[in-house]
Amino acid sequence: MTQGYSADFLLTTVELPRPATAVKVLDYTHFTICLNTQQRLAELAAVNIDGDQLQDLPREDSWRLDPRLAAELQAGEELYRGNDLDRGHLVRRLDPVWGSRAEAAKANTETFFYTNAAPQVNIFNQSKELWLGLEDYLLVHADNYDTRLSVFTGPVFDSADPQYRGFSIPLLFWKVAAWRAAEGIASTAYILDQSPLLDELELERQTAAATAAGEIPPLGPYRTFQVPVQDVQSLTGLGLEQLVEADRFTPRGHDRDGRPRWLLLEKPEQMRLKP
Repeated sequence: MTQGYSADFLLTTVELPRPATAVKVLDYTHFTICLNTQQRLAELAAVNIDGDQLQDLPREDSWRLDPRLAAELQAGEELYRGNDLDRGHLVRRLDPVWGSRAEAAKANTETFFYTNAAPQVNIFNQSKELWLGLEDYLLVHADNYDTRLSVFTGPVFDSADPQYRGFSIPLLFWKVAAWRAAEGIASTAYILDQSPLLDELELERQTAAATAAGEIPPLGPYRTFQVPVQDVQSLTGLGLEQLVEADRFTPRGHDRDGRPRWLLLEKPEQMRLKP
């Protein structure tokens, strides 16, 4: 039987955050997807990672729709065909691939359901590599027990997101990681920004031209930030109170509106993991 995200994985209960919007909850091997059927994209992905039991299995790259859900409720090949958009894994392929060989193989296959994909910039730059490697760094450098992490990931849906082929393209993605430390649960949060670095007039011009031509709207280079968990909660409306309280990130300074600064990351060693 498929086992999804386990709230007790860290030996202290960390419940699955439930989105305020109506979602379809889909359990897979070691992870759970909360699919926003209106957006046809995942609103939340939650995975348990056991670093001591990870298996090294080959990448499959065979994307498919989840047969448990009607095809029209999922963003499938019609979004990604014939363009430069990545099918970005929300639950990273490597993360749930642990346990017995059969269990790991099942998890490996299940990360390639379109329910676990999100449209992202395909340019592989340093910041994208950093985003993809956050879990690895945290498994090694966070003062965790049993090398276990629970990781929550999703897009930030915004009414201003550009439209393409009838889909909204999220410009921000978030990730919150939790682990068990000496004093209890610890957490930290990150934002991936693929907003185009253009002034407003140029952005409007390029967006209009792309829309008229049926092309991908302008997207910017990946930028990865470490941010307060509270900011993720504010952006998404998810109930992350337990992880807000456990946040290890202490912003240094504030912007003009009194909000905490986001720390732009260029290498993992810049992450702040100590209280």
